[in-house]
Amino acid sequence: MTIPVAELNRAAELREQINLHNYRYYVLDDPQVPDSEYDRLMRELQTLESKYPTLITPESPTQRVGAQPLEGFGEVHHRVPMLSLDNAFSDQEMIEFDRRVRDRLGTEGLVHYMAEPKLDGLAISLRYEKGVLVQAATRGDGSQGEDVTQNVRTIASVPLLLMGNDWPDLLEVRGEIYMPLAGFNQLNMLAQANGDKGFANPRNAAAGSLRQLDSRITAQRPLAMYCYGFGEIAGGPLAETQSDSIQRLANWGLRISPEMRVVEGVEGCLDYYRQIGERRAALDYDIDGVVFKVDSLKQQQSLGFVSRAPRWAIAQKFPAQEEMTRLLAIDIQVGRTGALTPVARLEPVSVAGVTVTNATLHNEDEIKRKDIRVGDTVIIRRAGDVIPQVVRSIPTQRPLDAEPFQMPDHCPECDSDVIRDESEAVARCSGGLFCPAQRREAIKHFAARRAMDIEGLGDKLVDQLVTQDLIRTPADLYQLELTVLEKLERMGMKSAENLLKALEKSKQTTFGRFLFALGIREVGETTANSLANYYGSLDAIMQADAEALQQVPDVGPIVAEHVVTFFRQPHNLEVIQALLDSGISWAPIDVPDAASQTLSGKTFVITGTLSVPREEIKQRLVMRGAKVTGSVSKKTDYLVAGEEAGSKRTKAEGLGITILDETQLDALLDE
Repeated sequence: MTIPVAELNRAAELREQINLHNYRYYVLDDPQVPDSEYDRLMRELQTLESKYPTLITPESPTQRVGAQPLEGFGEVHHRVPMLSLDNAFSDQEMIEFDRRVRDRLGTEGLVHYMAEPKLDGLAISLRYEKGVLVQAATRGDGSQGEDVTQNVRTIASVPLLLMGNDWPDLLEVRGEIYMPLAGFNQLNMLAQANGDKGFANPRNAAAGSLRQLDSRITAQRPLAMYCYGFGEIAGGPLAETQSDSIQRLANWGLRISPEMRVVEGVEGCLDYYRQIGERRAALDYDIDGVVFKVDSLKQQQSLGFVSRAPRWAIAQKFPAQEEMTRLLAIDIQVGRTGALTPVARLEPVSVAGVTVTNATLHNEDEIKRKDIRVGDTVIIRRAGDVIPQVVRSIPTQRPLDAEPFQMPDHCPECDSDVIRDESEAVARCSGGLFCPAQRREAIKHFAARRAMDIEGLGDKLVDQLVTQDLIRTPADLYQLELTVLEKLERMGMKSAENLLKALEKSKQTTFGRFLFALGIREVGETTANSLANYYGSLDAIMQADAEALQQVPDVGPIVAEHVVTFFRQPHNLEVIQALLDSGISWAPIDVPDAASQTLSGKTFVITGTLSVPREEIKQRLVMRGAKVTGSVSKKTDYLVAGEEAGSKRTKAEGLGITILDETQLDALLDE
């Protein structure tokens, strides 16, 4: 069938547009069109290719998924071996590596290194011929891997056709396929909902997803890829340095790490290692170290290889984040809302440089899903400052008398009945403030810095006051006397006087802080401020029903029901009245009318050094109906930028977000 020239040209145009949109979305994280427009272009191309099958090419964006399941993976011989790296586990080993490099190069000057995070994923090799992806292979043993081309074609961040036209006729790209943490968590939540076994960690999830014989399964998994090197190339090196070569890969539409840097000497390496280590927990992917490569390709060639590793590269590893230990007991902690949380008591084990003796087990369902029992040998995971978690048990090492866990029927603190809503995974104590654990936690929350900010009222002091029955509610704090306080353990006359002064000072607060301090379930700091600014008075909130409360920004049906339930309890009303009678007060709030909500639905981020406090600017924006968040994203409408705005301004500029200085902000608020 002859294809009309117009439709032939239209198909080529559609492929080019879709590939560009894929690049902007998956590589730059900066889409230019809504999903509906992208879908329209894809449907139009699919229609053309269905009408004229000869239009279909392997690199067409419509051909990412669709092949029949394989019976097995073919073998691929790597013409340029995929070598492993030597490891360094201390600063001293890095210093020695740098010394060896300089000795072999015969220089006393500083060597430039390209640095980037070492992703904990699966190494992959992509082979492009005349800009078209023709093969993808795993590392295997370094000389021979598996052909996973069908599966890699489903990964949206891997281009099927390179951008531009200045690429070599043959280009082999090396990189790491990984699963972002957000996608990993969603995948495991879906598995749990379906009653399936989840993955132990993102690396296993990535490896398992890439080795599916049915590429349609791989296509459903949230995989991504970063490129970090190259293998066989027709026509010699891409540039004179490693970093410039990697940048050329980015110019052709391949994703490279935004954390890649060129550093000077071993001090630059160690400084980069520390910086990435501090930010490790905030990254959206797992890393287990940092890779350093001599940046000059000429120097790399001079240094050569030893055994199965290059002399010009090294991986400085982070301390292990997973270790094995034994589960000694499962205790139950009761929180301020009555939630019963099982906590693992462990044989002490060092994880990521920290000795771990306790780890969260979340809830009863999670324990049953992982089949964790007292006496088990378990895997403990700790990432950054996150509370350690029990990842899984090792059933083959389980004692014969180990029994499945059962949540207690009665609260371990007050012996009240334990209840659990069908819609929740959390079991709760029904004792309320009658329960000492809830009483303690409720008072600690009330006194916290972001709530009533009662300086000097620490956890141990609260425990003493509750244990000795000196306080039962937050209102009792304001009835404490000097003669009672000075007799407490670790309290003297001066400390007692300071606490009473702090209590008196805390009486002058804000309406938002007071609401937050009450500890209403699911009402955080932001929601409390939204309620305060919307209603302006405590009586107005107490009289509002669930439907009316949902008109407040950030308040949905669940939170609204919690608020109504809280103010329906006679005991809570008694405590609130006692607090007000003790002298707690706040400045009146002018409730904005609908006409003043000129910025309703708009999201702002504030950054940099400004002439007035950020809290004041935030308050002015909220009074106009705006939402103020802490990070720039595609959903941000405006960035208010002062001096030294830094990375937030850079990201906002890249996303095309409107940037305001203080004068422009004032003008916007005065409209």
